[in-house]
Amino acid sequence: MEAILKYFPELTDSQKQQFKLLEELYPEWNSKINVISRKDIENLEVNHLLHSLGIVKFVKFQPGTKVLDLGTGGGFPAIPLAVFYPEVQFHLVDRIGKKLKVAQDVAEKAGLTNVTIQHGDVKEVKGKFDFVVSRAVMDLADIVPLVRRLISSDNFNAVPNGLICLKGGDLKNEVQKFKDEVLIDELKSYFKEPFFETKKVVYLPL
Repeated sequence: MEAILKYFPELTDSQKQQFKLLEELYPEWNSKINVISRKDIENLEVNHLLHSLGIVKFVKFQPGTKVLDLGTGGGFPAIPLAVFYPEVQFHLVDRIGKKLKVAQDVAEKAGLTNVTIQHGDVKEVKGKFDFVVSRAVMDLADIVPLVRRLISSDNFNAVPNGLICLKGGDLKNEVQKFKDEVLIDELKSYFKEPFFETKKVVYLPL
């Protein structure tokens, strides 16, 4: 909890308890189902929970915002975001059922009533969302055609509705196609841990 509280001291007691629970539940599950690299599970707080909260530093979601987490796996970035934003709705989709089982259990045990889960392909998702988020799932050029139809035209957040991805490394080639629209926010501007040196929030209005 130390790193999360350093950057988000405003958390309520209830949210602190939920994050503490996440830090207990994920290692427990990871010993049965590998949702996080076995070598990386000891870095859960910084590399996964805090990393997911990088999106909070980029945009503050308004109450009532609807967010789709594409390729959520065990629930990243949506589950940490759902703790932070209890009045925002998160819909998690993934094709791997066993990973979703982890996300479902963690969400239930943490008392997250703002989370829904769908096993299947993003092409099967119905409805409209203000934002689609993803964490190192696929290239922008592959994601955009899949999610464009799901983005609502009603904008009420500080940035227009669209796609928000957590990515790392050199993105020059990947963003080339979208260079006039894409916005890249360096997470090292907010978080000082070495892990964030190459991590970015990539935003594309849709």
